[in-house]
Amino acid sequence: MQYKRYLGLDYGKARIGIAFSDLSGTIATADSIYKSMGDEKDIEYLCNLVEQKDVYAIVLGLPLNADGSESEMSRKVQDFGEKLKIATKKEVFYQDERYTSYEADEYLKEAGYKWEKRKELLDKVSAQIILQNYLDKIK
Repeated sequence: MQYKRYLGLDYGKARIGIAFSDLSGTIATADSIYKSMGDEKDIEYLCNLVEQKDVYAIVLGLPLNADGSESEMSRKVQDFGEKLKIATKKEVFYQDERYTSYEADEYLKEAGYKWEKRKELLDKVSAQIILQNYLDKIK
């Protein structure tokens, strides 16, 4: 069996939610939240993660408008994705992330977290949902 660990990212201007798949590329797990320090430093940090975790490919959440059209932010995400692809020499895939923040918040609410804690966990749980949706799609 060929092992394929994926890195899932919920990219935002202030924070980047991070999730990883298991080695079989089947189950996504929320990992951490990285406080953005500008593209150059962000990419350097993510390159180190890709190397440390032996990542096969990267999945970036693509923030589309409700009607499915691209937004200004989706173009920024794609620009960041291109830089990441060049720096890591890994494939970068995009996954529609519409409603993932809402889904993540509902999940955390059901788990009994108060708003302050949900706010703290939201980005990494969103990254987990983005990555899991992608993994389910490719299986």
